Amino acid sequence: NITVERLQTIKKLHGLAEELGVSLPRLAIAWCARNPNVSTVILGASKPHHLEETLTSLAVLPMLTDEVVQRIEAILGNAPVQPAY
Repeated sequence: NITVERLQTIKKLHGLAEELGVSLPRLAIAWCARNPNVSTVILGASKPHHLEETLTSLAVLPMLTDEVVQRIEAILGNAPVQPAY
């Protein structure tokens, strides 16, 4: 169910992706792959061109500077918190 809040979040992420000169799907896949706790990112595609686009997502990784990641996390509002062991 898409709410107004979710649409606003998507628009903000889309704007950031445009600033970087990449598509939102490529940014999303790169963001997932950047996580050191993720060993595999599973790509879902309903059309061949979707797969072709997301397969180039690793090229976006160098663009994900600490500043960009902080901006993404601020937009999403769900940055993970490390437990205090």
